[in-house]
Amino acid sequence: MPDATSPLCLMAVLAHPDDESFQGGLYGKYADEGVRTVLVTCTLGEEGEIVDPTMDVAAVQPRLGEVRTEELKCSAEALGIGQLHMLGYRDSGMAGTPANANPLAFTNVDFESALARLVALVRQERPQVIICDDENGSYGHPDHIMAHRLAVAAFEGANNPFRFPVALGEPGPWQPSKLYYTAWPIEKFMAVRQEMIARGLPDPFESWGSPEEATEETRSFIRRAPLVTTTLNVAPYYERKVASFRCHRTQLNEKSLAFSLPDDIARRVFSEESFTLARSRVARTLPETDLFTGLR
Repeated sequence: MPDATSPLCLMAVLAHPDDESFQGGLYGKYADEGVRTVLVTCTLGEEGEIVDPTMDVAAVQPRLGEVRTEELKCSAEALGIGQLHMLGYRDSGMAGTPANANPLAFTNVDFESALARLVALVRQERPQVIICDDENGSYGHPDHIMAHRLAVAAFEGANNPFRFPVALGEPGPWQPSKLYYTAWPIEKFMAVRQEMIARGLPDPFESWGSPEEATEETRSFIRRAPLVTTTLNVAPYYERKVASFRCHRTQLNEKSLAFSLPDDIARRVFSEESFTLARSRVARTLPETDLFTGLR
């Protein structure tokens, strides 16, 4: 187990460039509190859409992984992320697409080899807290599911020198203390919807239907309130999140939720970040307003 004198560190294990933006306030919050922040991005995002109307899609598409890498670096700087690691796997595309069959796709890579790489990073960075998507990858994306599986296995396995032997000169075994899944409470989105309609503005979630009518994909993307154990106030870091969103030009444009909401609503939506405490090796005190509850 980490001892009480270990410097505090948070590691996020996410699938694509731009995934870090939506829970991006936590990086500035914890950096300001003296916590070292680490982002592990698993793929280059080659299968993402190109929504920037000023871009030549035919010219950008063949080098989209390279473009999104630069967008990610821009975002990491905007959010104040302390250390960025890119595993460099190929984007698998949305579930059911031809890209899923590519043997190089992240979803098809040898799990043990990928896990050994992540375990090495966990041992190197020594985080007490790890964040990832939930078991459904938040909305069923194969890469999000794979990143989840790796993060959970690394949380459980980084302290095992028998399964993952330590070579001479490498950091020794390390046991993270808490594992969180990102959470998306549906009540929050439905409140936004109702307020937009009340103001006579376009419904940003019209295609979702009511909570009862929501599609299977929508249901899987948003987690209901009882599953939210931890809520962070990141209001002071709202502008950093917006700057991060703007870095991802290929993925987000002015029609995206990040930019289409009135400013007062957008600030409310993006000034709170929600999580589910999935594993804990310290006493649980729920609900929480700090990912490091029990570790300070």
